[in-house]
Amino acid sequence: MLMQTHEARLDGLRKELARRGLDGFVIPISDEHMSEYVGSYAQRLNWLTGFGGSAGSAAVLQDRAAMFTDGRYTVQVREQVSGALYDYEDVPATSPAKWIAEHAPEGAKIGYDAWLHGIGWAEEAEAAFARKGIELVPVDGNPIDAIWDDRPQASLAAAVPHGDAHAGRSSADKRSEVADWLKQEGYDATVVSALDSVAWLLNMRGSDVDNTPVALSYVLAHADGTAELFIAPDKVTPELTQHLGNAVTVRDRAEFVPALEALDGKRVAVDPNHAVAGIFHALEQGGASVVRTDDPTVLPKAIKNPAEQQGHRDAQSRDGAAVARFLRWLGIEAPKGGVDELAAAAKLLEFREAGGLLKDASFDTISAAAGHAALPHYKVDEDSNIPIPPSSIYLVDSGGQYLDGTTDITRTVWIGPGEPSAEMVERNTRVLKGHIQLDMQKFPDRTTGGALDALARMHLWNGGVDYGHGTGHGVGSFLSVHEGPQRISKPGGAFPGTETPLREGMILSNEPGYYKPGEYGIRIENLVLVVDAGLADSEGKYLGFETLTMVPLDRTLVDRALLSEAEIGWWNDYHTAVYATLAPQLEGDDLAWLEEQCAPL
Repeated sequence: MLMQTHEARLDGLRKELARRGLDGFVIPISDEHMSEYVGSYAQRLNWLTGFGGSAGSAAVLQDRAAMFTDGRYTVQVREQVSGALYDYEDVPATSPAKWIAEHAPEGAKIGYDAWLHGIGWAEEAEAAFARKGIELVPVDGNPIDAIWDDRPQASLAAAVPHGDAHAGRSSADKRSEVADWLKQEGYDATVVSALDSVAWLLNMRGSDVDNTPVALSYVLAHADGTAELFIAPDKVTPELTQHLGNAVTVRDRAEFVPALEALDGKRVAVDPNHAVAGIFHALEQGGASVVRTDDPTVLPKAIKNPAEQQGHRDAQSRDGAAVARFLRWLGIEAPKGGVDELAAAAKLLEFREAGGLLKDASFDTISAAAGHAALPHYKVDEDSNIPIPPSSIYLVDSGGQYLDGTTDITRTVWIGPGEPSAEMVERNTRVLKGHIQLDMQKFPDRTTGGALDALARMHLWNGGVDYGHGTGHGVGSFLSVHEGPQRISKPGGAFPGTETPLREGMILSNEPGYYKPGEYGIRIENLVLVVDAGLADSEGKYLGFETLTMVPLDRTLVDRALLSEAEIGWWNDYHTAVYATLAPQLEGDDLAWLEEQCAPL
């Protein structure tokens, strides 16, 4: 019998835990690869609680339960999760481990799925529990799976080759680089478990996860340049087998744990930031010597080669034309009052699909009107959907997945009739000034993202305001829209990667913002490529940014008087480049609109 209500599901979980002799259980949003986006088969937290955000967790005891989310989801979690069933807890002020240590009785056994949690989390929770006489127990099979009768199956879609023309390097070349690193460090093998790392290393893509073109699989890469791919047999085609070649052995995904347990006496490198606790447990139980170190594919994946760089430019050009057509349509239709958030998102997708080359969205579109725009990670659905009010600010953050690149762009626009308030214009102009300041900055090679973050905030700070998210994240090449290791964010914050040195060839977002709760939100986001700054007289190597995103900015929300001559020059140069890039792809009224938007400020 299907459990239809979240109350029944919570009750069912408690009964299953009691049957297993457990007093509690921790439920994250995660899969066996610690992915940002997970397939429907792994949406256990959503099934149990109703929470639809992309980050959060729950802790369930026999007498109480709690939801844990950060400030991005304060409103959403209360809308979607019953306060009668769950306490609302704020991260990082508390955590599931802290909460359980406070509320579980001494001697309690708390279960966790070691294939959904990182090793760091497991060890920290174990230590916190031990001080309270509580035991952390890895479960044999997830108890939610035991009661989720209509749980979807993991995708069996075929994995496909990603051609060298787009990848810019052969898989053999990449495996050779990893093998050289293994030999240099004295390791026998490394586990590659992050799905985008597997995809990059083998030049392989898939459709198993929404928004990210990856295939559910693991790789064991060896110091002799060979590799073993663990993947469901149904996903392997003759084309993939031929593409992988003789040096890659294809094995059933079910053989992964036995293969780890067979590495007795081997020195195996594993990245604790990308590998679940279950991998460490299996290796240690098999007698391997486990070395915790960075995934050797992460940095070379982040440094885009010339083919990937040009692919991004080409993808951004096509994507920019689609977004421009959408913005013109929006400017005509939204002031009439007949467009809601879902309809706008659907129309934008329609414009992207019209080009015939879109593979997927790169994330769920943030289509945010009025007060919803003040929620940086707002996700529209049937319940939250509202009409876009005339005479208001509308924010749209969206992106596409193309064979040659991954896009991510945010535009904030004024929906007429009438004029935006003086405050809206002033705040948007400060955001714009920060965006320009970061875009124009030159900096020494290996400068960290943390060292640059204040540039995007300085004009907001001078006005007594700020924003609560990072300024920039890495972006993949037909891979994850949020890619490490680099990041532009406040030093010492909650985001990893802030201290990663920036290298030529990395791609990042530049997205300062401002959010007035309940009223409006502003964000301006372009993607940028780290390039040689071309400073003839520099002492040492200096880097700068090449702007990749090509879409007009809304001049209605800009106070020219607040801009310096250099900033006005940036605006005009940028829109000259936008026009040159998009004009050959547009015609008629779309082209006339573009010409108007790209006129000098």
